[in-house]
Amino acid sequence: MPSSTAAEQAEKTVLDPVCGMHVKKNAEKMASYQGSIYYFCSTSCVSKFNAEPLAYVKAKKLLMPLVTKTAASSVATVTSNAVSTGCCGGADGKHAHANSDSGLKDPVCGMNVTAESPHQTQYQDKTYYFCAASCLEKFRKNPQSYLDPALRPAPKAAAKDAIFTCPMHLEIEQVGPGTCPLCGMALEPKEASAEEDTSELDDMRRRFKYSLALSLPLLIMTMADMLPGISVHAWLGMSLFSWLQFALATPVVVWAGWPFFERAVASFKTGNLNMFSLIGVGTGAAYLFSLVALLFPDLLPQAFKIHGMAPLYFEAAAVIITLVLLGQVLELRARSQTNLAIKSLLALTPATVIRVTTSGEESEIALDQVQLGDLLRVKPGAHIPVDGVLVDGRSNVDESMITGEPLPATKQAGDKLSAGTVNQQGSFSMRAERIGHDTLLAKIIAMVNQAGRSRAPIQKLADQVSGWFVPGVIAVAVAAFLVWAWLGPSPALAHGLMAAVSVLIIACPCALGLATPISVTVGIGRGATEGVLIKDAEALERLEKIDTLVIDKTGTLTEGKPSLQKIVVADGYNEAQVLPLAMAMEKLSEHPLAQAIVNYAKAQKITAAAITDFSSITGKGVRANAADNRLILIGNAALMQEHAIDFAALEPQATELRRKGHSVMLMAIAGQAAALFSVADSIKPSSMPAIKDLQATGIRIVLLTGDNLMTAQAVASQLGLDEVHADLLPEDKYRFVQQLQKDGRKVAMAGDGINDAPALAQADVGIAMGTGTDVAMHSAHVVLVKGDLRGIVKARALSQHAMRNIRQNLFFAFAYNFVGVPIAAGLLYPWFGILLSPMLASAAMSLSSVSVISNALRLRHSKL
Repeated sequence: MPSSTAAEQAEKTVLDPVCGMHVKKNAEKMASYQGSIYYFCSTSCVSKFNAEPLAYVKAKKLLMPLVTKTAASSVATVTSNAVSTGCCGGADGKHAHANSDSGLKDPVCGMNVTAESPHQTQYQDKTYYFCAASCLEKFRKNPQSYLDPALRPAPKAAAKDAIFTCPMHLEIEQVGPGTCPLCGMALEPKEASAEEDTSELDDMRRRFKYSLALSLPLLIMTMADMLPGISVHAWLGMSLFSWLQFALATPVVVWAGWPFFERAVASFKTGNLNMFSLIGVGTGAAYLFSLVALLFPDLLPQAFKIHGMAPLYFEAAAVIITLVLLGQVLELRARSQTNLAIKSLLALTPATVIRVTTSGEESEIALDQVQLGDLLRVKPGAHIPVDGVLVDGRSNVDESMITGEPLPATKQAGDKLSAGTVNQQGSFSMRAERIGHDTLLAKIIAMVNQAGRSRAPIQKLADQVSGWFVPGVIAVAVAAFLVWAWLGPSPALAHGLMAAVSVLIIACPCALGLATPISVTVGIGRGATEGVLIKDAEALERLEKIDTLVIDKTGTLTEGKPSLQKIVVADGYNEAQVLPLAMAMEKLSEHPLAQAIVNYAKAQKITAAAITDFSSITGKGVRANAADNRLILIGNAALMQEHAIDFAALEPQATELRRKGHSVMLMAIAGQAAALFSVADSIKPSSMPAIKDLQATGIRIVLLTGDNLMTAQAVASQLGLDEVHADLLPEDKYRFVQQLQKDGRKVAMAGDGINDAPALAQADVGIAMGTGTDVAMHSAHVVLVKGDLRGIVKARALSQHAMRNIRQNLFFAFAYNFVGVPIAAGLLYPWFGILLSPMLASAAMSLSSVSVISNALRLRHSKL
């Protein structure tokens, strides 16, 4: 392998925080702490780290400039109460589960409680006891959801050390909620949880309701003079009219708008100017000017006055704050929907499971109490709790929520089961093999969550513009004020002030910043629901540009394991005669193709015949005697020639099967040709339609394989592929991908084995089968959970939809700002007499971010 590849692999190693060894990223030896992922050399290091993480890594510190007073206090509360509160976060710390042996359980959290607990309630003539008031309150809201295991919600995933990040600036992280120091947006949990923190939305909604109640009458009162025959200020008198405006506007600006001013001040302190800098300056200027005009009107120059009176803009400041609050409510509601795909996956695991003891007794336990090797009972309609193997019983399992496959899969003893899938019929028992973060569902959630936080290259343009956007807008606002003051009609300064405020308010850097990350988050979540896991935003962007697909054969186009394709019997024999003898002999054989015959016979419920004197002939086959002492031979042509057995009657069929790439085993009984068995690696049912769909899009498809040329060409001919390269080593595949890239091709590589890993890593987009090796999945950028090649078609369609959506968002964001700012500055006034009101500017600004997010949410319903 080239040295460049070795260097790339070396760069991918990380430090084991326990022992200090350099290790490769392995999902089997991984732990998460405070939102960061750590990898280890062994399970013992993982155990040591999980037991005492602070002994090996430093705790993340709070980024104090990020946190508003409310957020800071909430973080402090979490920290200080971390020990005193129990499972449910009861603020008083008074839990009634300590040292309980009464057999009573809290139906909400599953903790042991006593009858002396002060937290209890009656429901359907039965008394239920709880560990804390919070559990009691949850139960009262929806008792049935906690009494019926099938309806019970999953445990809350939020931890006391949960990391929050900014959806626009992913480098910003802190423990607990707060606001971003760069853009001022509310931070959101880095890892999505089933139960959402709506405190920010609730606060903004409450402020909006009060501000609407005050600003609406203020707006009606001040705008009523525009209606003929109505003059509110004449009815009330100018003094009362002015002071009433002040009384209605002040609570809106000072209380409801306080979070915006906090963020504005923080932005000027740190030098990271943002949307809230503009809102703070604009509304602050309008309100303070009005306050001076009300209290000290003689201080203002005549150029500010209309008919000798200083104008008041209390209604403009109040309405702007109200509209910005409305925008925040709509934005926060829309943002909460971007992670619906992850939340739906989180909701798939049940809160409790039924464990079966060695004596056969069944008991209901919390999901987090399940241990490896536990025997669990799964009832009809229940979600499968962990990854494992079916031990006893049979059922159909709906796996659509993980794989995207609509038809239920039939499961019987020995079959693998995945957490989160739904048992449709029949009760069965299963053995837990992977629990917690090790389950397939947990890994899918982690992968989707991490991918949604990654940056697409197309985002760089918006980032570059955002760097000078706010200073540029402030400069335009100052210029607008000066030009209006110099050239504007009377009152020039008043017009200049309104133009400047309008410019500051209408500009929306958030629409630019959100255009890409929101679409990426929604798009990657959409792929996850179809069984297509895209690891990062860059892969999502590259997929639409792919013009060449390099594809492995074994395990990718084919099933990856040999199976019996055909049995051809000679005259005088039938399948029922030859198969029991073949099964008996191949059960004792060590040849890799022998198992294919045994598996087929088992599926047909064939009983092996009695044989004696079995022996294996190296390089040729096997021999044995039947119960009636007839000599049975199974092997290749050399074995038959050695025993002078004529296979001329079956040779045409054998030749045709070999031409198709099948391995043919001959069987003779008592010196006569009896049958031939054709064994091959079956082509996946999904391969043919997937290849046709990809070819229809104009993609060049190249088959690469380490298998022999005859077998590769046989598979290629069945799938309609013209370009085949066989007998390749891993480094040959790697070099082939490199050469295609040098020729200017955008290459995707699909594979499933360790030998595909170098090529997967080198390709512009590596696509691994979820049924393949861990090495391949770690090297790839996209994972097809079910190993279904139609996922490539879906992934490419998703990329096209997502990139189109991102371009629409960026166009809207740029067009809105570059058109809106000049209009707000008064560019149209000389020709059309149009001067934009700050209130209209505020409405436009609020809707711009919401429009971008709403457009991104359309991806949830895109057809793949």
